[in-house]
Amino acid sequence: MEFDSLREAFDRVVEKRASSSAKAQEAIDQIVSEIGQAIMKMQMVNTDSMGSADHSSLLAELKAKLNKLAPLNQLEGCQKELNVALSKYLKLLEKSFSPDISKAYRNVDFETNTINSIIANHFYRQGLFDLGDLFVSECGESYAKDLKLRFQEMYSILEAMQARNLQPALCWAAKNHDQLLQNGSMLELKLHQLQFVEILTKGSRDEALKYARTHLVPFASLHKAEIQKLMACLLWADRLDQSPYAEFMSLTHWEKIAEEFTHQFCSLLGQSSESPLGVAISAGFQGLPTLLKLTTVMAAKKQEWQTMKQLPVPIDIGPEFQYHSVFVCPVLREQSSDENPPMLMPCGHVLSKQSIMKLSKNSSRPFKCPYCPSEAVASQCKQLHF
Repeated sequence: MEFDSLREAFDRVVEKRASSSAKAQEAIDQIVSEIGQAIMKMQMVNTDSMGSADHSSLLAELKAKLNKLAPLNQLEGCQKELNVALSKYLKLLEKSFSPDISKAYRNVDFETNTINSIIANHFYRQGLFDLGDLFVSECGESYAKDLKLRFQEMYSILEAMQARNLQPALCWAAKNHDQLLQNGSMLELKLHQLQFVEILTKGSRDEALKYARTHLVPFASLHKAEIQKLMACLLWADRLDQSPYAEFMSLTHWEKIAEEFTHQFCSLLGQSSESPLGVAISAGFQGLPTLLKLTTVMAAKKQEWQTMKQLPVPIDIGPEFQYHSVFVCPVLREQSSDENPPMLMPCGHVLSKQSIMKLSKNSSRPFKCPYCPSEAVASQCKQLHF
């Protein structure tokens, strides 16, 4: 992808800049060292009638050494390499991006209030509460006050977790125990595990055992193996970092639990764990070069792409932006839609509804599966939901 080549070019500029800076600093250090040595020699010279002659010889010697070092040539060479890399990067930027991107998107009517609400929500969910309040104030309207309060709660819990204080997170998990179980999340158990290890590492074996009896026992029937490992940690209370269970002390557990907490908190709010605005902009950024090329080609052919229901070329935006399964009918070679959903035949093969209607002559007769000898009628086919 062009984005990858841009990243590589940018990395080369960063590398050349670091190298140029290091070489420039080395040349400056050499100059400072030579001048410092010359000053020390001058200070050691006696202030007799020959003093000025000695100073002249020292200055001549310093000049010769500096000419030999050729600091200007060194600095010019470093800067030249950096300028070449920077020039190539700028040319690649100009080649990859068009200053006018308006031709790459459709003319869609939208409500200003809706867009403002999306932007305000983005600021709040990113924890930029002051910026969100300022944006809302300038818009002259009020957006998502309740959502702001909920995200403030989330970030206060995350800040406590960064300070190794799990109590707010544990209270929240206990309050939402049933909903977490419905989501198939064991966040509450993981938080208790971290708290148990935290108590144990502080050297309080009895306190850790008391905590386990109170908070870990309810999970023992379904998570016996995990609880047994935690109980074995009690034998290594003073040297857990040297035990077979040292991985319980890894900082990655804190990072992962913070990620899972954020995901579950947003899920219970009916929100995605990532900002929809951020995801949309990132995906659009990756797909923009392909769309710009498409508009140029379509314009040359005097065709209008904005009226098409489906783009004539695929746009690769990476797996991180793929959230839904996609079915392409093997007969019509078209992607399924609400009007043309995938249908499961009795034999187990899947075609689109339009294909089945075409093969069965609008449900008027049985038809043969394109992939096996089985026959079916349209009424036996069931719609699939991904």
